[in-house]
Amino acid sequence: MAEETKKEKRERKEKKKQLKEKKEEAAEESKKEEVKNDSPAPEDKAASDELEIDLSAGVPLSKKQQRLLKKGKLNVEKLAKKHPTPKRADEEETPKSSKSPFGVWIGNLSFDTTRDDLVRFIVGKSQTFGNDLVKIAEEDISRVNLPKKNGKIKGFAYVDLPSQKHVDSVVLLSEANLNGRNLLIKNSTSFEGRPEGDGQKALSKNPPLRILFVGNLSFDTAESDLEEHFRHCGDIVKIRMATFEDSGKCKGFAFIDFKDEEGPTTALKSKLAKKLINRPLRLEYGEDRSKRTPNRVREQVQEGEIKEAAPVERQERPAFRERTEEAPRPKKRTFNDTPVPGKRLKSSVALASAQRASAAIVPSQGKKTTFD
Repeated sequence: MAEETKKEKRERKEKKKQLKEKKEEAAEESKKEEVKNDSPAPEDKAASDELEIDLSAGVPLSKKQQRLLKKGKLNVEKLAKKHPTPKRADEEETPKSSKSPFGVWIGNLSFDTTRDDLVRFIVGKSQTFGNDLVKIAEEDISRVNLPKKNGKIKGFAYVDLPSQKHVDSVVLLSEANLNGRNLLIKNSTSFEGRPEGDGQKALSKNPPLRILFVGNLSFDTAESDLEEHFRHCGDIVKIRMATFEDSGKCKGFAFIDFKDEEGPTTALKSKLAKKLINRPLRLEYGEDRSKRTPNRVREQVQEGEIKEAAPVERQERPAFRERTEEAPRPKKRTFNDTPVPGKRLKSSVALASAQRASAAIVPSQGKKTTFD
């Protein structure tokens, strides 16, 4: 067999390469057709992409809760009460009973009174009324509110009724007896019998004055901020703001002088004046310094009228009483020098009666000796 030339050898390799490429292309086309046949329709694909969420399912347990559940240290019922399952939006909620504009207030109730007791009392007593008054039925009572504290009622209740005629009928039951107590019944909108509180005393501990004290201010507060903040309260005469000597910034408090007492009163009642620069303010009536100072020279009598007060007289201290001859002199202390036989003298008596040495200069009685 003759040896193949280089040209034939090259042609053979090229043919082999072309066959290999054709096989690979045919394999790729077959794979694409299989993928097309296996792939779902666009509608099915969109449906498969949607996530299904079960709203009735509870909150899944964490890994720590799962470990506690295995050890028996986790109560699933308590956990379900603490984290209840969310309600669906399409679920119809039971409508809550709305408050009626017509109602009565019932006081002096016994602490063991229940809703059923009140309903039976009102329905039963109203049946004795004549034709002029409306008889109350159980369906007419739409709501019974018994405020409680520490598991016991507070001694009063609110009962809602459908009309004013029903209210008038129930009010006539006042002073009737229930559970051993005479009830007090009146219209829920009536506030008769309450003490008339002075609103100005509750606003501030100081008496009403045209000066307003503003505390808890920010150090960046300026007088213009205070003027703009309290402008709606009344006419401002003067603003006295305490400042630091070195920086000139606010010390945290100020006094605002209004034209009359209505300005500070409006500021104390207004909710808009309670906060400035994100800080809650402490507002009070200013203090009258003239009444606080005891030795005052000038006092303010009325607005714009000032008079001088009388100078305070100085009271001299009483002089000591001079002794007179008639006044008895105090007795001197004496010691009994006579010793009692058989009894030892006290040390104080012995020292008092002892002879004292003389402190005078004693003259010399010797002879002078000289040496040559």
